[in-house]
Formats: sequence, C-alpha cells, structure tokens
Amino acid sequence: MADGDDATLDQEALSAYLEAEVEGFSGLERIVKFQSGQSNPTYRLDANSGTYVLRAKPPGKLLKSAHQVDREYRVMKALGGTGVPVPAMLHLAADDASPIGRAFFVMEHVAGRTFWDPALPELEAPQERGAIFNAMNETLAAIHSVDVEAVGLADFGRPGNYFARQLSRWSDQWRQSKIDEIPDMDRLIGWLEANLPADDGVATLVHGDFRLDNLIFAPDRPAIAAVIDWELSTLGHPLADLAYQCMQWRLPNLGSFKGLGGIDRAERGIPTEAQYVARYCERRGLDGIDAWTFHLAFSFFRLAAILQGVFKRYADGNASNPEKAQVYGRNVPVLAKLALEAIDEG
Repeated sequence: MADGDDATLDQEALSAYLEAEVEGFSGLERIVKFQSGQSNPTYRLDANSGTYVLRAKPPGKLLKSAHQVDREYRVMKALGGTGVPVPAMLHLAADDASPIGRAFFVMEHVAGRTFWDPALPELEAPQERGAIFNAMNETLAAIHSVDVEAVGLADFGRPGNYFARQLSRWSDQWRQSKIDEIPDMDRLIGWLEANLPADDGVATLVHGDFRLDNLIFAPDRPAIAAVIDWELSTLGHPLADLAYQCMQWRLPNLGSFKGLGGIDRAERGIPTEAQYVARYCERRGLDGIDAWTFHLAFSFFRLAAILQGVFKRYADGNASNPEKAQVYGRNVPVLAKLALEAIDEG
C-alpha cells in the first residue's frame, strides 16, 4: 500500500522491478512518503528484506538542470568509503527504464536522529549542542577536503568562475519561476552582480544544501551517520557551503523559519558565527575569509531562488508538499530583505 499524496508509484510494478535489480530485495510491503524533501519526492520502502529509501524526480514539467537524481546517486556512490558519511547506493533507474515513469534511485535506510531546529531544544546539556555543531563543522570541512580526482568526480562541475556561473544560473531560475514582482530581489541581484569577487581558482566538492536537517546523526552520540540531499552538489567554491550554513545565525527562530536569530547561543552552548567560521578555517588551514558579506548575501539570494522554484511548482500543481510550498513562497521576500540587511551591515 502507498501512503501520502503521490499516487504515481505502482507498488506491484516497483516491487517486481526492484526484486530484479537490487540484490537481496524481496517483498515490497509498504511505501511511505516522507513529508520533507520539497524538491525530489522521497519514500521509505518497507520490504521483507529490510527498509530502503527511494528518491525520485517529481512528476510534471521540470525546470532545466533541476531534479537531477542521477547526480545525487553519482556523488554519494563516489563518496562511499571516504571520510564523508553517506548512505550506500543500491540502484539508479533512468527515466526510460523506470517502472514509476520517472528517474529514481534506491539507497539504504540510515537509522538515526534528525534535528530540525538549530537551537536544538530537544538536547538538555550545552555541551551536547556544542558537540552537534562541532560535528557539522568537521563534516563540512571533510566534504571540502575530498580528493575529487581520486573518487572519480573530477568532471562533476566546471572549473573556475563558480560564483559568476551560480549567480547567472539562479538569476535565470528566479526569472523563470517569478510570479509576483519583488523589488528587493531585483536590488539584491544588482548588488551581487556589482560586487562579484574576483575568481580565486579554489574549487572543491560542495554539497549545495548543507544544513542541519540534511544530516542524520547517530542515535547515541554527536556523530553524523549520513549526509543526505545532494541534489545541488557540484564542484565549486567551498565558501558557498559555509556561508549557506551560516545563514542560520541570522534567520529568525520564528514561524516557518528555524534559525538562531534571537537565541541566547552562549547559554545553549552554541558557537557564534565567528567562532564557527574560525573553527572551519582552522580545519581547512585558512588564514581568514575575504568578501564575507558577498557570500552571505549570495546565500540568501540563492535560497530565495530555490524556494521560488518550489512555489512555482505549487502554482503549477506539481509541488511535493503543497502546504509547505505555499509557506516557502511567502518566505522569498523575507530572505531578500535579510540579504539586504546583511549588505547594509557589512
């Protein structure tokens, strides 16, 4: 039986397909759709042989270069056995071979804890919270230290001019997804274009959406068991990942936003943004970071463009979670405003 609002998964056909393609798979009994995962719908598969996770392209008309589940599969497959924890990849089905009519991949189900609020209210001791942030910092540095040539990812992205290319890509996606005029977004794009830093030639593997709820922590200790949701990963500038995560220090902890704004971080054992960045720099052997205001503003802009894409899919009737998609659409102007505030402060 299939749960959730996506009726496109033919359980009988999927079960037969996976029994033929995934070693040891047998007896698909239940499909449960995760309510997280706005971009690529994700499902838990309960089978006689165990529990698995299936991640698929969404149905409907899709923006070019979006929802490339094959890239997610490839990067996690390559990272198996490295210092970056990822689920084991079991099978990739292309569009033309898929029993559900769209590309998907199947991976192992990793048991553990997922935290949704960076204030970590479910943890009691300040040192527990500090250890969670230290694990995130360590894992982010590990991602950026991967030898991409050694793991077969040397061609996973174009070298050079990362921020110029990303600014162009997300500006285009913003324009394709735009429903209403948001003057702050136009002003933000103009500022980013005028303040684009010179390319320094640095390129590493980047996750693209590195945040607390894309990490599965071990059930009994502050260690990361798996980094998930690699849809936006590529070869790019590591500061994009760092600044993207550091947005949470500036986002409010209010309503649909789960940030650290207004939180007494010292009391909770959570490092300041400056402390977190300094520890990352130590781990990566960096003396410091130039143009931090640009990187922060760009991160807010990029997230706004991503959420606008989700909202556009809702408007087109293809959202994975329509209720959340509506909320995300309302958050776009808030993110643009926060970016401009960071610019004004900087």
